[in-house]
Amino acid sequence: QVQLVESGGGLVQPGGSLRLSCAASGLTFSSYNMFWFRQAPGRERTMVASITSNGGSTSYTDSVKDRFTISRDNSQNIMWLQMNSLKPEDTAVYYCHASFADPALYDTYWGQGTQVTVSS
Repeated sequence: QVQLVESGGGLVQPGGSLRLSCAASGLTFSSYNMFWFRQAPGRERTMVASITSNGGSTSYTDSVKDRFTISRDNSQNIMWLQMNSLKPEDTAVYYCHASFADPALYDTYWGQGTQVTVSS
């Protein structure tokens, strides 16, 4: 059974930092591209950052560039999102998402989400 378990969310003041973790089990982690998505109340779920299966390439939505860093450790089956200079508009539920790296096979998974609240 595949599980993606996020942790590290919480309440932080504007300008603060948080590090989210996504621990994966039940899948060959190194075969999956990984993503962080977020969803604010009343808004669509949108992609925040992505990292390729071998960690060789990353991408970010414009609003988090130079503030967030995505990384992974395939030996530990874990992915992180380091979030710095947090803003109130970063408040959302953050979700971990796995997608099999070979596009010929559609195989995806979601975590349950972790709440991030940025407020003074």
